[in-house]
Amino acid sequence: MKRIAIFCGASIGYDKVYAEQAKALGRFLAGKNIEIVFGGGKFGMMGAIADATLEAGGKVIGVMPDFLKLDEIEHTGVQEMIISKNMSERKVIISKMVDAYIALPGGFGTLDEVIEVLTLGQLLIEQKPVALLNTKGFFNHLIAQFDHMVNEGFLKPENRAMVLVDDSIEKLFQKMEKYQAPKVSKIVHTVASK
Repeated sequence: MKRIAIFCGASIGYDKVYAEQAKALGRFLAGKNIEIVFGGGKFGMMGAIADATLEAGGKVIGVMPDFLKLDEIEHTGVQEMIISKNMSERKVIISKMVDAYIALPGGFGTLDEVIEVLTLGQLLIEQKPVALLNTKGFFNHLIAQFDHMVNEGFLKPENRAMVLVDDSIEKLFQKMEKYQAPKVSKIVHTVASK
């Protein structure tokens, strides 16, 4: 993995542990000479990981839609800023640039990005690791929802296994390095009643 997309919030959250973990991840990736690609903002979790990565000597690439390119939002300290026409194009650009994805705590935008890349994996369009850094159990409810989808016959266990989760940066990264994409049909068949 030479370049990883970071999905995270433009907000910082109420607990300082979220920003601390984002900064630790930025330092960790910089130490491994892995570039990060993120949403391009200077605030919240985005700003925390970008700043820490840059301070540790890492490379940071922002991808920001044109309508958000404002002085009060754009992180001007990154080595490269790519401007997309819209949110959809932003996701395509990021997808073409990276070898893996890590999600940190965030809101609707973060969730949208995570679900989209998992869908690409399910459809065998991509075979990249998708990881959730589960700081303070932030993603526990989402993980429970994924399990419920399996239990109710709407998600294959093989596709559920694509979601890599840990609250430790080092352990999560190890899971990403060992990741093997599923080789299952794109079609989710009807599950017979139990």
